[in-house]
Amino acid sequence: MSVPKKLPRTKFAQLLQTQVRNEFTAAQQYVAVAVWFDNRDLPRLAAHFYRQALEERNHAMMMIQYLMDQNMPVAVPGVDEVRNDFDNAEELIALALQQERDVADEIDTLMAAARADHDYSGETFVQWFVSEQVEEIAQMSTLLNVVRRSNGNLFDVENFLARERVGDQSVSPTAPRAAGGIL
Repeated sequence: MSVPKKLPRTKFAQLLQTQVRNEFTAAQQYVAVAVWFDNRDLPRLAAHFYRQALEERNHAMMMIQYLMDQNMPVAVPGVDEVRNDFDNAEELIALALQQERDVADEIDTLMAAARADHDYSGETFVQWFVSEQVEEIAQMSTLLNVVRRSNGNLFDVENFLARERVGDQSVSPTAPRAAGGIL
């Protein structure tokens, strides 16, 4: 017999469920970006964004695991439409940077809601994502700067990614558990 799930009564729990959708949508957007690069025979840029897509998927699964651990109902959402048409690489990286800034704002809203709800376990859970967003914004800012300096020569960007460890770090040992495990 399964245990009945509590309804997400707190603002934090409701926002976290919404964030699951946001993370899955971000993952799909990164797949679209990766495919754009892959179609142009830019394997390092494509691989970078395929990894980013997996990371966003893993973030959604971490949130799902947290909701399950808190005995909250979980609805696996669909995703919003993603953009597939781009004119150049700078446009894609600028979109990725804006996406990370938007996610940082969403995470800040989650943190504020956890505090307002006096949900200390929720606040502790979200803290990891706050730090993660600092990394993500820095990474995309660096990549955008490199793309701009390349003056359209994406092979220079490919060489940069081959030489530097931008977003190539392993999963943090302090990362929350993900439902089904980290991919």
